Amino acid sequence: MSEVHSNWQLALQLALEAEVIPHNSTVVNNLARWTISADDWLRFATIAQQHHLRWVAGWAEQREDTFVVNACFASQTGYLWLQTELHIEKPQLPSQATIYPVASRSERHTQDMFGIHFVDRPDSRKWTRHCAWKKHDYPLRKDFPLQGMPEVITPANMDYQFVKARGAGVYEVPVGPIHAGIIEPGHFRFQAVGETILNLEERLAYVHKGIEKLAEGRTPEKLVRLAGRISGDSTVAHSWAACRAMEQAAGITIPERAAFIRGILCERERIANHLGDIGAICNDVGFAFAQMQFSRLREQWQRNSASVFGHRLLMDRLIPGGVKVDLSVADCTLLTQELKVLRKELDETIPALDLNSSLEDRLFTTGYLSPSTAATYGVVGYVARASGQDFDVRRDVSYAPYNQLNIKVAVEEQGDVASRVWVRIKEVFASIKLLSQMLTQLPEGELVTAWQKPKEYSEGLAMVEGWRGEIMTYVRFSSDDKISRFYARDPSHFGFLALEKIVLNNIVPDFPVCNKSVNPSYSGNDL
Repeated sequence: MSEVHSNWQLALQLALEAEVIPHNSTVVNNLARWTISADDWLRFATIAQQHHLRWVAGWAEQREDTFVVNACFASQTGYLWLQTELHIEKPQLPSQATIYPVASRSERHTQDMFGIHFVDRPDSRKWTRHCAWKKHDYPLRKDFPLQGMPEVITPANMDYQFVKARGAGVYEVPVGPIHAGIIEPGHFRFQAVGETILNLEERLAYVHKGIEKLAEGRTPEKLVRLAGRISGDSTVAHSWAACRAMEQAAGITIPERAAFIRGILCERERIANHLGDIGAICNDVGFAFAQMQFSRLREQWQRNSASVFGHRLLMDRLIPGGVKVDLSVADCTLLTQELKVLRKELDETIPALDLNSSLEDRLFTTGYLSPSTAATYGVVGYVARASGQDFDVRRDVSYAPYNQLNIKVAVEEQGDVASRVWVRIKEVFASIKLLSQMLTQLPEGELVTAWQKPKEYSEGLAMVEGWRGEIMTYVRFSSDDKISRFYARDPSHFGFLALEKIVLNNIVPDFPVCNKSVNPSYSGNDL
């Protein structure tokens, strides 16, 4: 059975079981799309959950006198995109967070930004608004100016009601939002007894950058530059997802050579970040040798990226329709030799991790995330795969160039910090093999397909497997080839939720290594 037919059958089955009658429906490749009544919104989510579909993202958009609310679900082989319309006067919709807890923060963000009320939402607190707007100001509505209406001094946010824990010996540990290092702001509120963590609650969105509002009215080229700055360590993956969504909306196919170069860039980004994280996790438990060695390897890797591609982080290398960097024969030879050197270095360094009993004592069983909890909170990427969730967009919902490559996905079952380290290590080796394949198979041809203006109000929804996991991006064009709506969901949305569960019953001093083993991005989470 083809993927298209399989997704069509799945979507139809869900609709029939939920007694949902779609206003319209389409299926393109691995994406089924349904427009349904607001009355069917919760019913559809209930049936989707019973079929073990994963909740992927939720977002909204204002269109003249209506709001369009979207939700995306995933099976193992494709995606279901759900839409419904609400009148702009007193818009409300049943909360899918009653079925999918992972949807809660997304609904809170949508309510803060648009004023859409989600009925029976489990958590009614504001999420994105840190007293920066008045009570009935909604920044993503079309009548709200880009520059906002800031007061001279933003009032202090003193009234957020954190969850309380009471009992003999229970105490609270507030951490952040300003930290001692160079990381971005985020607040963590612990309740503990002795050294054992009873509860962790996060307060994020301190780095709200207005990405969604900034995107409005941008050209395709300028949107890609903006997407590449959502999270600096994922600049390739976010740029690629934005490009794929816009290319889908415009109905263009990029050259095969461009697709391969995008893949090479993305795998280089993956390796660089995994090398950095492996060392940092070891450093958090006092194994400085690994930190020094993996930092050295990452630095050499990024210097070669700068030499060949012109940027250490590979920023602004992608453009709509293709790429703006090419590889010469000499470049391919250099990169192939680099892979051999890295493989040799890793073969010599990794046994020092594997045979270190002190490191084992600190990482094994620490920060456990069960497979069932991982599934409930929809985690993706290495966090999911370390807890037995065998999904990778590159393999399961493949796209060029990965549909021409042999993809090996690393999966561990133990769900602890050690598993998240080993998944990273295995992913580095897998990426080395992918890079070798791409460099060997790199086709000749053009780098860019000429951009063509999308049809009026065209939409695109695309997924890319970034180094943290699945990135989802939505775009909608206005009538003049400008962006009307842009939304990007970073894997960190789920990473932060998982972190709250991972630290439970661990000791407070193990929070840093639990956190680093997930390493969610504040910037990626806080659009």
